[in-house]
Amino acid sequence: MGQDHLAFMIRESVRAHGPNTAMRYKERGVWRPITYAELGERIRAAANALLECGIQEGEMVGIFAQNAPAWAIADFGVLSARAVSVPIYATNTTSQAEYVATDAGLKLLFVGDQVQYDKVMSFKARTPQLQWVIAFDRTAKLSGGGCLYFDDFVRMGAASTRDAEVERRLESATCDDVATLIYTSGTTGDPKGAVLTHANFFHQFRAVDERFVVGPRDRSICFLPLSHVYERLWSYYVFRSGAENDYVADPKDVVACMPEIRPTAMVSVPRLYEKIYAAVLDRIGKASAPRRALFRWAMAVGKEYRHRKKEKRRVGPLLALRHRVADAAVLSKIREVVGGEKNFFSCGGAPLSEEVEEFFFAAGLLICQGYGLTETSPMLTCNAPGAFKFGTVGRPVLGCEITIGKSGEILARGGNVMKGYHGKPAETAAAFEGGWLKTGDVGFIDEDGFLHITDRLKDLIITSGGKNIAPQHIEAMFGSEPYVEHVAIVGDRRN
Repeated sequence: MGQDHLAFMIRESVRAHGPNTAMRYKERGVWRPITYAELGERIRAAANALLECGIQEGEMVGIFAQNAPAWAIADFGVLSARAVSVPIYATNTTSQAEYVATDAGLKLLFVGDQVQYDKVMSFKARTPQLQWVIAFDRTAKLSGGGCLYFDDFVRMGAASTRDAEVERRLESATCDDVATLIYTSGTTGDPKGAVLTHANFFHQFRAVDERFVVGPRDRSICFLPLSHVYERLWSYYVFRSGAENDYVADPKDVVACMPEIRPTAMVSVPRLYEKIYAAVLDRIGKASAPRRALFRWAMAVGKEYRHRKKEKRRVGPLLALRHRVADAAVLSKIREVVGGEKNFFSCGGAPLSEEVEEFFFAAGLLICQGYGLTETSPMLTCNAPGAFKFGTVGRPVLGCEITIGKSGEILARGGNVMKGYHGKPAETAAAFEGGWLKTGDVGFIDEDGFLHITDRLKDLIITSGGKNIAPQHIEAMFGSEPYVEHVAIVGDRRN
């Protein structure tokens, strides 16, 4: 029996942390808890219900929904039935969802609300292998055969007598079982389903264990799409640690929810940090001259204090006193915006400017920037509380090698690298070079072993004068402005 398997991992957490809160969600303005024991029961019921619906080992089951506890319960149910979980972005169009359903050969599909249900029903007749559609939202209007509400589906599983059959399946489970197909965005042609195994995720758990401390007293906000490998891996890790995962259905609400939830560790993309940074600067810009001066002084003191601590240099009594004053007057108020003290923030998915990193660091909030791809489960490198350098994406994680290939491309290999692309042998072969995964990103490793990303191979703008320009730096500069949401840089083949 392979213990490096997500079905066993969640059972172990249920056994160890039964009465503790595993997740919370907001319903009619009230946060409602689900304990680990309750989570375990619902996962067991979901696995049984999948067997009742005829799902076989290794078959593909889709999840097309916003983040919610039901998302995680369905996902763990699929893994416990030894099937393969295939997420679809909640905002995908009908044709994008149909592409994944057809390419993966989905037999059952969980949907979130009426919008997603209607999209699936519009192509269900064209995808004959898709037999069941299960809706999380009780208010969705269902029509036709093979459609159920999720709570009815769970009730069916709870009343089922298929526990022994689930156990039999798991007896032969191994770490090499496919856990999920995660489809890449398809910016260059059709999306490709990256095949990730249970072993890929366990490689990442050990990499996180080596650099971070997360335990049952921690709390995270789950707001990035669970259809993306970054939030998915992190949420698995939260449950593995016996911590609490609080679900925010609409990412736009996350800043407002932070003081309420008071997360102690979480993952995000740069946009969240840029928005908070821009909002604080905007507020200070409108303040009186003495308040602006106080803010600048406090940030300078915070920066000096934190850097001395980081470099293990002496913090004298005068600096310690100034820092106490700065913290009480300004820095603690910035921490309150994000819900108080943090073990760490994580940042990935796009470059975060050094200016934003330094701003949070001065306020006593460390953002650990990392780097990876869907194809690498996702983490290749990351900064950590014990070793970080701003302006970089950190050092390679445990059990992962990075090298720089020709034309400066970053190449990677290790236990986190996918098996390949589902049903696409030619694309799989093209993604590798001599056993190394080609990332498509350009960068260099500095003398301290930290990786710097300088560009995407295909994003380089080449002017009519032949100059190569990386648009990322310009984008990051505009991204920290309060009035800018998106930036497009134009200049290819122009002077």
